[in-house]
Amino acid sequence: MNLPFIEIIEATTPDPNLLMWKYKDEDKEIKNGAKLTVRESQAVVFLNEGTLADVFAPGLHTLSTENIPLLSKLKGWKYGFNSPFKADVYFVNTRQFVNNKWGTPAPVMMRDPEFGQVRIRAFGTFDIQIRDFATFFRQYAGSYQTFSIFELQHELRDFIAPKFGEVLARENMSVKDVAGNLTELGKKVAPSLKPYFAQFGIELMTFTISSVTLPEEVSAHYDKITNMNMVSDMEKYKEFNTANAVGQPGTVANQATVNGMMAGMMMNQLQQQAQAPNATDDITAKLQKLKTLFENSLIDEAEYKAKKAELIDKL
Repeated sequence: MNLPFIEIIEATTPDPNLLMWKYKDEDKEIKNGAKLTVRESQAVVFLNEGTLADVFAPGLHTLSTENIPLLSKLKGWKYGFNSPFKADVYFVNTRQFVNNKWGTPAPVMMRDPEFGQVRIRAFGTFDIQIRDFATFFRQYAGSYQTFSIFELQHELRDFIAPKFGEVLARENMSVKDVAGNLTELGKKVAPSLKPYFAQFGIELMTFTISSVTLPEEVSAHYDKITNMNMVSDMEKYKEFNTANAVGQPGTVANQATVNGMMAGMMMNQLQQQAQAPNATDDITAKLQKLKTLFENSLIDEAEYKAKKAELIDKL
């Protein structure tokens, strides 16, 4: 049989992702002297006719005039109350909510001394905790019976991305500096976010930038530099490009660029070898390499004949 009045108010968190939820009172009144149990990682807020009345910290509370002074004042209890009363009761989850994801929904524009205007994307995480229960409650209780971390994440993410862009522009960092100093950049973004979070009664505990995605053309440039730095001789370079091209179609322009680079590097190598003290001993080898360039259409016939004549003159 159901009791006519509520004598005990307590609740375990029904969902770990809930920030706040309304206690199900089944439209019953709360008995004078009822017991309220607030567990660790919880706070309880009493609402009287839409007005915030009292906030209770963890512990066991007896609901009487003495320990709910704000509610007593709102209800006009001058000499205490002896009869049951109505109030909306909300539980607030006060634990830290960690590893909340954020990202830039659209690329952020930045200036780079080498590449000019560059668009990048950034991703990371942030940890938060409700600190000012009254402020938090006033922001959301009027519209929600329950309120989850997922709903709050959406609202906060919309603010993080533009703040990240503002700090990035203010710091005037290059693409290389951004990619290599994510931790330091995150420390510079966090102070600009904390006041915004605080207006909701939330403290920003940590903020991190986990990765920055560069445009394809910038990534390709750095990949090419890295690959070139790994080349120790022309044959290995040629083998690398051949293996890299298998199964990966490219444009005529890209192939022409690769061919031009190979031709230039091989011609420079021939010139350096021709200037060496023992150049006379390997004229034949140079002629063979020159022929290879010509047969692979890396140099034209005029260049081939001119260089060939030059080498033969050295015999």
